[in-house]
Amino acid sequence: MDRRQKKTREAIFKAFTVLLSKKHYNQISVQEIIDLADIGRTTFYSHFETKDYLLKDLCEELFGHIIDTAMGLPHGHYHYSCGTAADSVFLHLLRHLQENDRNILELLTSQNNEIFLRYFKSNLKKLIVTQYADKGLPDNSTLPRDYLISHISSSFVDTVDWWLSHNMKESPEEITGYFLAVTDPLIG
Repeated sequence: MDRRQKKTREAIFKAFTVLLSKKHYNQISVQEIIDLADIGRTTFYSHFETKDYLLKDLCEELFGHIIDTAMGLPHGHYHYSCGTAADSVFLHLLRHLQENDRNILELLTSQNNEIFLRYFKSNLKKLIVTQYADKGLPDNSTLPRDYLISHISSSFVDTVDWWLSHNMKESPEEITGYFLAVTDPLIG
């Protein structure tokens, strides 16, 4: 993508994010996005086939950035069974959320949060597989691997949702402790 295309894409993402913070996804029209981004209809459709594709790409960029950063922990491995909560990739994710990396909190707490939490869970599953399921840590479990991965990702997303609904009063370390206290018996 050249610089002009990147700027256009960023303008579309920004316009879409602004609209998502004000109204429900289903109430937003492509025309509103085009108007706010100050681009033509043809330009929009040269970047995104539909509004749904725009949403998917926005979520992949937002969550992909956070997940990719979390996967870039020193030595690129997950310390779940061999370290403390302070080593947890989940703690790393919570710190990114607390820092409001790329204004993600506005989307996770907006009236569209169920959409974003679903995409977050989807991206989180990839992280869980990469960070410890592929390393064999849940093999001790009598539970099917895909069920365990789904359960852990759902539990973490619900933990984040709970934390946000309580105005993030607890520190990322405390929330990580809560989460690991609940999930540790599953993997132990």
